[in-house]
Amino acid sequence: MNVSLNVWLLTVVALCALVAVDFLIGRKPHDVSVKEAGTWTVVWIVLAGLFGVGLFVFGGGRPTGEFFAGYVTEKSLSVDNLFVFVLIMGKFAVPSQYQQRVLMVGVVMALVLRAVFIAAGAAIISAFSWVFYLFGAFLIWTAWKLVEDARKGGHEEEYEENKLLKAVERRFGVADRYHGTKLWIEQNGKRVMTPMLVVMLAIGSTDVLFALDSIPAIYGLTEDPYIVFTANAFALMGLRQLYFLIGGLLKKLVHLSYGLSIILGFIGVKLVLHALHESGVHVPEIGIPFSLGFIVLVLAVTTVTSLRAAKRQEAAAGAGGTREAAGEAGNPVA
Repeated sequence: MNVSLNVWLLTVVALCALVAVDFLIGRKPHDVSVKEAGTWTVVWIVLAGLFGVGLFVFGGGRPTGEFFAGYVTEKSLSVDNLFVFVLIMGKFAVPSQYQQRVLMVGVVMALVLRAVFIAAGAAIISAFSWVFYLFGAFLIWTAWKLVEDARKGGHEEEYEENKLLKAVERRFGVADRYHGTKLWIEQNGKRVMTPMLVVMLAIGSTDVLFALDSIPAIYGLTEDPYIVFTANAFALMGLRQLYFLIGGLLKKLVHLSYGLSIILGFIGVKLVLHALHESGVHVPEIGIPFSLGFIVLVLAVTTVTSLRAAKRQEAAAGAGGTREAAGEAGNPVA
């Protein structure tokens, strides 16, 4: 797509306005209900769909297909990121009424950081076509790591603060408790961070790691920076509400990592084939319609098999508890 500077500016202003509205609605600390989270999740999905329709009207079918393929991929990767967000919230014991504020600021930080990554990726791709080989190899390696982590139960591990976050805590100090939504307070005559600021930095810095696989993944579906940016923006901007909507269901998505590994591996192969094609090698290229269909199919199968597996686990746990109770009843303690 040939996107003018005015369209870029209009898009950024519109997205900033949506973020501002979302922030104003959730500015008062409160526990987010399932109804509220569900309503806003639908709103964000509808807005993404309307944007896709606008792309179809003004850009045609190919940009629209690339946008939806990128949006679905980024959305599915963001769901996997929620596992880590849950660990971070638990690590820092964030009060439930403040969690939405933490996620809101974290999403804004993620948007800014990803904009930088997207711009860097576009510059690198335009200068070095062979970078697609690196992106493809990295995604295939990431897919394999996801499988290994899934086998080890990676999502059950405790969150560990990164070195940068620990250095910031040592430099500025951290208050011993939360002080509402305040980020800095005076304590013993010294200005220190509150745990609220620390957890926001944890969310934001963690998203840098998430971007390392999500940005190459979407560049495997489209080389248009405008589509890459908007697909990422719409996928992230509904993340806060999605956290509260499916937070209780995350543990049931036991096969999600396997599904994501298949998707990342598929996009990695697609990137390598594209790089070979650009190098003059006659190899088949994977089209956007097939890519979108494959991604949706993998996510659908993964969701169904995950829910079935979780149901079997719950049934087995319930049967085990019943047998244990029966054994205790038949063997009373003297």
